[in-house]
Amino acid sequence: MAAAEARTGKEGKEGKERKEAEERHPGNPPLTPPPWRDPKRYYWLLGLFIPMFPFVAWGLVGWTGYGAFWWTGIVVLYVVFPVIDQLIGKDSANPPDSALAWLEQDRYYRWCTYTYLPLQYAGLVLGCWLLTSGGLSAVDRTGLTITLGGVAGIGINTAHELGHKKESVERWLSKIALAQTMYGHFFIEHNRGHHVRVATPEDPASARLGESFWRFLPRTVYGSLVSAWRLERNRLRRRGRSPWTPENDILNAWAMTAVLFGALAAAFGPGVLPYLAGQAVFGFCLLEVINYTEHYGLLRRRTASGRYERCAPRHSWNSDNVASNVFLYHLQRHSDHHAHPTRRYQALRHFDDAPELPTGYAGMIVLAYFPPLWRRVMDHRVRAHYGGDLALANIQPGKRARYGVTA
Repeated sequence: MAAAEARTGKEGKEGKERKEAEERHPGNPPLTPPPWRDPKRYYWLLGLFIPMFPFVAWGLVGWTGYGAFWWTGIVVLYVVFPVIDQLIGKDSANPPDSALAWLEQDRYYRWCTYTYLPLQYAGLVLGCWLLTSGGLSAVDRTGLTITLGGVAGIGINTAHELGHKKESVERWLSKIALAQTMYGHFFIEHNRGHHVRVATPEDPASARLGESFWRFLPRTVYGSLVSAWRLERNRLRRRGRSPWTPENDILNAWAMTAVLFGALAAAFGPGVLPYLAGQAVFGFCLLEVINYTEHYGLLRRRTASGRYERCAPRHSWNSDNVASNVFLYHLQRHSDHHAHPTRRYQALRHFDDAPELPTGYAGMIVLAYFPPLWRRVMDHRVRAHYGGDLALANIQPGKRARYGVTA
């Protein structure tokens, strides 16, 4: 009798879980939680520490009286995180295939990204008040502006995660996250441009072997903007519409930035606008230095038909450093992301045949700012990846002779 009651109780619990899963995803078959549990499940909440940078800086300055803490964002991003990456190390474990469907539908992980946005904008409002209320030196205001830009730049990564999803609410949240950096066109270019042309000479977001970050930056900013406009113009043309319409996803994304900046200028005065522009530029430059690391020197070959081969794990640099992956929602498992763009971050997998960066993105972006150091660390890894044959790499035009490639 006791065994029967226990079995009935267990079946009742499983039935309740299936019903809840069905309510979360109507029309989909109910899923039973797998015996496997995500060991990083609650670590993903650490990503919400980043939008708290302005609050942390404000608190530390008030507590200690040292204005240097207005630079908290840049110190954490460029010093603390790289050290933590090295201290904690890597985790190459993958969720079992049987757990992927459950991970995908577990809405807890979505709220980890959704919550970033209100914290991001609360920090921006606080920052605008601090910048315009007086009492900060020019150095302090610069530090706070860069701290706000760091939050906005990582916010683009949150927008990246949301923008790949099929649900309209997530796609709109992606545009909202991008408004702070004036980079709404990323929503178009990344999804419909970069993912099609990745690891080819035609892609403005794929860095070439021998190309410094400082040369890559203007190329990718300008090229991505031009490509996004072309893609959206062609989409609307196929529907018989002019590009100058509210249906243009670039224009309505930029309109969000105009409304946001206009509202903040109305609330805090027009003097806040230069700081808003400064943090936006720093934010999208932070995105682009990450882009620089992700496909440096990697090239998809052309097939006999003249088309590029399908994107594979070998066309993206990966990193399994735990700290950066937690803070960036597994962005560093970039190969699986390109293979399955709509797959949610918690379900992304490690591939043994993907080239591995020597450290996480936090450390790599520091190296990228110093081209000689970057080349010393990365160029021989590109060579090793191609078995010594750099003719197979994506080389910066004019630099082929430097790498011993004549054809």
